[in-house]
Amino acid sequence: MPRGTANFTRMDAITVEDWEIVVRHHEAHHARHLADEVLALFGRLKGPKLGFQVDRHEHSLQTASRALRDGADEETVVCALLHDIGDSIAPENHCEIAAGILRPYVTDDNLWVVENHVVFSGYYFAHFVGRDRREHEALNGHPAYQKAMRFVRDWDGPSFDPGYDTLPLKTFEPMVRRLFAREPRSAWREIHGQSVAAGD
Repeated sequence: MPRGTANFTRMDAITVEDWEIVVRHHEAHHARHLADEVLALFGRLKGPKLGFQVDRHEHSLQTASRALRDGADEETVVCALLHDIGDSIAPENHCEIAAGILRPYVTDDNLWVVENHVVFSGYYFAHFVGRDRREHEALNGHPAYQKAMRFVRDWDGPSFDPGYDTLPLKTFEPMVRRLFAREPRSAWREIHGQSVAAGD
């Protein structure tokens, strides 16, 4: 890890030297630990089945297994693995949590699929609670619409089967590590990069 500790105790006292220290620590820490943190959060999906025949961990592994066996690219397979990662801590908006984690590292199309997969899966159950099961059709025309349809129809939707030959996490862990080793696209990266360069 980088050496040094910033001197400021409140943000309005920060100097460019302080900021450079924070940036170095931030980048070094996440380069070493981000994938571990994501995988640890993924592990929290193990446990209660919540009325399904498999828990959310098994469901997610199944979804990724189907995507991989169907020839999806590696980034899409990781999105399939992590699409429900927020469910243990934010069940009402888990799509947003998963999308927030993946946003700096994936394409816009894959991000959109993760953000909207529940709208598409609602086709199978929304009408049971008085909602429009065809709500997803309002999204038709988006470049990733057909990809989302495939994601839910072929991978996410069928993946509640305790008899399926699910691939183990070790199959996907290297993919997760490669994804989170990418240079991220993020407001944080833009802000701290510009600040250090400008000397503000």
